[in-house]
Amino acid sequence: MNDRRSVRAAHLGMLLWAVLVGLSFPAVGAMSELPPLSLTSLRFLIACAGLWWLVRRAPAFLPDGRALPLYALMGLCLAGFFGAMFWAAHHATALSMATLFVTVPLLAFLMGLLFGVERLAWRLPAILALGAAGALGLAIAESLAQGGRLRLGIGEAVFFLGCLATALYPVLSKWGLATGRLPESAAVRTFWSLGLGAVLVGLAGLAVEPVGRLAAMTGRDLLLLGYLGLFSSALTFWLLQRATAVLTPSAVTAYGYLVPFVSMLLLFVREPGRVGWVWLPGSLLVIVAIALLLRHGRGDG
Repeated sequence: MNDRRSVRAAHLGMLLWAVLVGLSFPAVGAMSELPPLSLTSLRFLIACAGLWWLVRRAPAFLPDGRALPLYALMGLCLAGFFGAMFWAAHHATALSMATLFVTVPLLAFLMGLLFGVERLAWRLPAILALGAAGALGLAIAESLAQGGRLRLGIGEAVFFLGCLATALYPVLSKWGLATGRLPESAAVRTFWSLGLGAVLVGLAGLAVEPVGRLAAMTGRDLLLLGYLGLFSSALTFWLLQRATAVLTPSAVTAYGYLVPFVSMLLLFVREPGRVGWVWLPGSLLVIVAIALLLRHGRGDG
């Protein structure tokens, strides 16, 4: 019974995760144009500051010799994804990136098989494919509204590497838990992976960005950065880590399919005239996929 409640809580937490991630994009868009890698590093550091009060007295707070290299790899995954995303944003179309991003749950499933943290069965991949089709439909609908087009080039190749990195993050987390290398505390796992990710992203920012432009941050930017750090980083990654303990990596990452759906709802609230029938097929597929995922998740453990 407790296992069932844990699985249900994990699914509900990931629904909240999707809402928070969807709401983070307008917050990012409202900020001034500042060095993105350096901003991400600051965002992660703010998240760690918020988590510090939860983890400082945890029994397994300080990582041992087995956990530290794994945390470093997890931090490298975060740095790789955000670095690839920010670089590709200048070399790839939004539609191409959205299309590639729908591969993340399937990539997590395949890598999970290699690490022994996924079960080989047809039902979950079928649900993931359904959700991917729906998310792709929403991406195409948004592209039609904005006049985008699909293409494949160096930017898309780099972003796909970033997709591999972000798919590997929950796989490493699950594997670390299964092998006893990582502690049971989701807050501790979140703290160290974000902390090392902040260091790596920050070093990349120092190397390639005009960091001095951060001095132009306004009070509004600081408030938004604080919100993004505490809610869109600390809380979302904690929810992801908590869900990883009881769900498979592919089931966790599948909630990314809901993010464009949340973006569509926000668009409908702000500009209802821009949302038409073209959004309907993708929305229905995403809703059906998540409903099937919730039903399938009753057997996860």
